[in-house]
Amino acid sequence: MRFPKVRLIVIAIPIALVLLAIRFPYMIDVPVWKYLDRGRIDPLTLHLRGEFVESNLGTAELNDGSVLVRMIAQQYVFVPQCVVVPAGVPVHIRMVSADVAHALTVEGTTDSVKVVPGAVIQQNLQFDQPGEYAMPCHEFCGAGHYAMRARLRVVPRDQFHHLRPDERVTCEAR
Repeated sequence: MRFPKVRLIVIAIPIALVLLAIRFPYMIDVPVWKYLDRGRIDPLTLHLRGEFVESNLGTAELNDGSVLVRMIAQQYVFVPQCVVVPAGVPVHIRMVSADVAHALTVEGTTDSVKVVPGAVIQQNLQFDQPGEYAMPCHEFCGAGHYAMRARLRVVPRDQFHHLRPDERVTCEAR
């Protein structure tokens, strides 16, 4: 009676490997410690309490003069869809995913932020000159992936200090 068990194992292992390859193809390059970190958050409730509530998203100045940007990636939108940062200061982007793997890239640069559900990812960037950058998702995330994009507007440092928090999440010309 050992034969049916062996046959079951021989069939089950390839099926399990195929399912894993389908579920996790884009997460292979994400470091394992991101999953083991105690800072994991529940993707289903991240917008209800804590760091990533809607009123806390966008750009905030830190005591050391740097800027913190909090964003959420979810199919098929980045929230907020526009962020304004000052030129010449360190920018710390903290980002989470509400659903699947996403990769926010800053066009015209080599900067990219890869995010997976449940993990808070922080990437440090700096932009020396004012300008506007498109930030599309470069991680296939489903049928609406082609339209998933945000924008980044870099303004002179003195202009940034005069912007209200609600003006730091819009790319409308002033």
